[in-house]
Amino acid sequence: MGNSEDSRAEGVPIAEVRRNLADLMGRVAYGKESVVVTRHGKGMAALVPVEDLALLNRVRAYVQRRQAEDALRELDTGQTVSWSELKGELGL
Repeated sequence: MGNSEDSRAEGVPIAEVRRNLADLMGRVAYGKESVVVTRHGKGMAALVPVEDLALLNRVRAYVQRRQAEDALRELDTGQTVSWSELKGELGL
């Protein structure tokens, strides 16, 4: 199973997660491992240490702030698109 420094995490089928949830939670919480819960071989969700989730949330907030700042800067410099142009770009 991957750890928080490893970009890979072990895929565990949902049936196994149901049987071994307490063990997996211990490995995630205390061993700082990450687990991808799978169904039919496809990732559905992930079990990650709360520290990793907190970091992810901080990164998301940072990215959203930067995107908002960029959008405001575009407005300030007149880099806007008309409603009809936007509808055309979106195919509406």
